[in-house]
Amino acid sequence: MLAVTPDGSTLITDGRFTVQARQQCPGVKVELQKGALFPALGEWLRQHRIRRAGFDPGQWTVVQLKAAKKAAGMKCRTEEAGGIVERLRMKKDPRELSLMRKAAILAGEVMEKAIQVLRPGVRESEVAAEIEYHMKRLGASGPSFETIVASGKRAALPHARPTSKPLRKNELVVLDLGAILGHYCSDMTRTVYLGRAPRRIREWYHAVNEARAAAVAMVSPGVTGGEVDAAARDVLKKNGLDQYFVHSTGHGVGLEVHEDPRVARGQAIRLEAGNVITIEPGIYVEDVGGIRIEDDVAVRFSGSELLTRVTRDFIEL
Repeated sequence: MLAVTPDGSTLITDGRFTVQARQQCPGVKVELQKGALFPALGEWLRQHRIRRAGFDPGQWTVVQLKAAKKAAGMKCRTEEAGGIVERLRMKKDPRELSLMRKAAILAGEVMEKAIQVLRPGVRESEVAAEIEYHMKRLGASGPSFETIVASGKRAALPHARPTSKPLRKNELVVLDLGAILGHYCSDMTRTVYLGRAPRRIREWYHAVNEARAAAVAMVSPGVTGGEVDAAARDVLKKNGLDQYFVHSTGHGVGLEVHEDPRVARGQAIRLEAGNVITIEPGIYVEDVGGIRIEDDVAVRFSGSELLTRVTRDFIEL
């Protein structure tokens, strides 16, 4: 637990992490906790006579808050102060952008390797294992999230997890993966077809890709997340597919795979240079399958930069 005061910062942790904390947190005082973490934090607040402490309600449970307040005593008043860290993390500096660019390029290399192993008879779980194996081989510390490999009718599930289902001919296959490199996440999706796709599937794919391109073209400083979302949604509506778009167009990426700013309906926060967001329109048709194309996009002082660089052309295998 990090306690920040006008006089500096103190990291309260247990004996498993004190050496690591001193190595990784220069300039921060490291204090060994006694007992459980939240009572130890409350005791720290009491000893330092803190009268007013803010906490993030999105990170604390009710039980944890009660334990900290009990140890802190009646003289310390706690207040909700959510989103402070998240707002700071929205804007990446040049060093962070460099790491995220490398993480996105690595994810693209893994995606290309994954597409090469797709063929009828290979199980979804085997493809996922290949993806995570190649991530480690290329230097990632691990996946940003549980890899998604969804084929056939299961591709209509936006967050499907890999199963033992074998890939079959004449099916859509959705691959959604991300790699952590230097503590920063990447996130990308590609959809391929095993066999020769019927006209309807081709038209759907091109509509989703057009929606992706329209949203990317909208990204620039001063534009709201809602406006970027609307650009993608308008293209799908024009093609009669908006009812199959069941999630938002994107989200921020950074130390976590889901961060602010959100790219969704009604989002009024304006993008700034240094934000990194996903653009991931998709359609999901029950009993048929799904199509999603996702890129990581950095907001620059003038326009944007695509960090993910794998082809977005329709691939038929």
